[in-house]
Amino acid sequence: MSAIPAAADVLAADLEVLDLPEVADRMGLPVTRVHQLLRDGQLLAERRAGVLVIPAAFLAAGGAVVKGLPGTITVLRDQNFSTAEILRWLFTEDESLPGTPIEALRGDRGREVKRRAQSMGF
Repeated sequence: MSAIPAAADVLAADLEVLDLPEVADRMGLPVTRVHQLLRDGQLLAERRAGVLVIPAAFLAAGGAVVKGLPGTITVLRDQNFSTAEILRWLFTEDESLPGTPIEALRGDRGREVKRRAQSMGF
């Protein structure tokens, strides 16, 4: 079994995060499937005090992954961004959006977020 990619503790301490069993419960999946989503780049995790956690903002109502998040992760990975860099970018305020890229994805503005992600490599 391959290792699950995770960033060091890079996000704000007050950001709501969920451990993997909580994510699995919200998604209605076994924990092993959440591990696979992380390995496949559909979700991102960070390690806090030795525990893998996923930002709660990555899950939409009903427990699905936020629409557009996996594609955005793929675009950034294709440009050699690390997990830590992607997490920071998703949660960094951008006045022109307005808000953060993850807020824009949650607000159904995925096309704009993906466009910005694509332009970051140039």
